Amino acid sequence: MKLYIEQKVFSIGDKFRIMDAEGQTRFTVEGQIFSLGKKLHIYDENHTEQAVLVQKLLTLLPKFELEVNGGQNCTISRKMALFHSAFETSYPQWKVTGNFTGHDYQFEGSNGTAASVHKKWMSWGDSYEVDIADEADALYVIGVVLAIDAVLEADNAAAASSASN
Repeated sequence: MKLYIEQKVFSIGDKFRIMDAEGQTRFTVEGQIFSLGKKLHIYDENHTEQAVLVQKLLTLLPKFELEVNGGQNCTISRKMALFHSAFETSYPQWKVTGNFTGHDYQFEGSNGTAASVHKKWMSWGDSYEVDIADEADALYVIGVVLAIDAVLEADNAAAASSASN
C-alpha cells in the first residue's frame, strides 16, 4: 500500500492530507492548537477520528504515544547512538533507521521491512511516499512518520534559535 503525505512546514493548527496513489484523500491530520506538546488527530475520509498522536513531555529524548482506535497503543521513542539517531516503537516492535532529514528511512521488524519512506515529487506537490507492507499497519506507520516529523521540526527550531543567538 502506498500513501503520500503532503510535505509542508508545520505551523500552528497543522492540517494536511494523506493521499493514495490516485490522489484521493485517505486520511486528514489536524493539529490541536492549544495543547502542551504536539497533539495530532488522524481522521479517515469520513472525518471519523482513527488515531491521536500525543507528545510526552518531561522526557530526556523525544517520546510520543499513538492511540489507535480499536487497536493497541504504540509508544514511539527516539534512540541516540554515537553518530546517528533511530526510533523504536513498542507495538508493533519496529526499529526505524535511515536518513530522517532526507525523508529516506525504513521500518524494520521481526518479519522484515514493514514500511519505507521516501521523498517524492508528485504532480500535486512535494510529498513523502510511504510504502506499507501490511495495510493493517497503516495508522501505526502514519503515526510514526508524524512523530519523526515533529522531532525534526523541534530540532530545526532549536538549531535556528541557537544560530540566531
